[in-house]
Amino acid sequence: MELVREKMEKKVCLSFRQFSLFALTFFLSISFPSSCVWASQREFDYFLLALQWPGTICAKTGHCCSSNGCCRSEPINWFTIHGLWADYDDGTWPSCCTHAGFDINKVKSLMPELEAYWPSLYCTKSKRCFSGKGPIWAHEWEKHGTCSSPVIQDEYDYFATTLNLYTKYNVTRILENAGIDAQNGEKYLLGDVVSAIKKDFGATPLLVCKKGSVEELRICFYKDFKPRDCVNGLSSNAMDDITKSSSSCPKYIDLPTNKPLVVDDMSGEIVNSEKTDMYRFLASA
Repeated sequence: MELVREKMEKKVCLSFRQFSLFALTFFLSISFPSSCVWASQREFDYFLLALQWPGTICAKTGHCCSSNGCCRSEPINWFTIHGLWADYDDGTWPSCCTHAGFDINKVKSLMPELEAYWPSLYCTKSKRCFSGKGPIWAHEWEKHGTCSSPVIQDEYDYFATTLNLYTKYNVTRILENAGIDAQNGEKYLLGDVVSAIKKDFGATPLLVCKKGSVEELRICFYKDFKPRDCVNGLSSNAMDDITKSSSSCPKYIDLPTNKPLVVDDMSGEIVNSEKTDMYRFLASA
């Protein structure tokens, strides 16, 4: 009888431990969803400042809304901010590192600069890390800004730092000073664009193109915000460097002029202002 009782007690104890383990696993699964991977992510290696060219992106705009920078009466003809990203040297990156959600009240003093230099170029809202959608700033802070610790401490620091880097290394002005003008509709040698940035910035940028037009221009920084090449393992051959840093771009690239977008009275579709003037002329003839 004693032996039977000991076996039963061991069985009950084991069952209790199994239940406790199951309960703990269940609690963790509902408290920390699978999208929350911040606990296992290591510290980042460098910063990447991604800038976007509105002329290329806005050409794809199908409809307008108040939050879309492409629909402003005065077109944006300068590089705008996409985001400041904490990246790894192996080409991957951490994301959604904490549950520190975006609070627009914390960056109210920066709103004029954010509206001017970091606008959304789409009508759709951006996906947030753990639930719902919000403005582009919420997406960038939650996905990338929360992973920039310990260099960047909080939400305000993230946006202020990004704006400071954007202002200090004014890519639009750098290209204009090198004779690369987005307003004339000309094509430029990819090598000339890369060289102009490298000469002023001090490191090789990364360009992303769409059908021969510059869509994004990215510059990179060490953790102390000193410039560094965006591509590892660059050779001493300048053309090899250009190919590695801008593989999606052809030999000649352009920076399309961002023309005003308006709603045509006849079709209700978004068209360039030049076409709208033509339609109205024909309608009144």
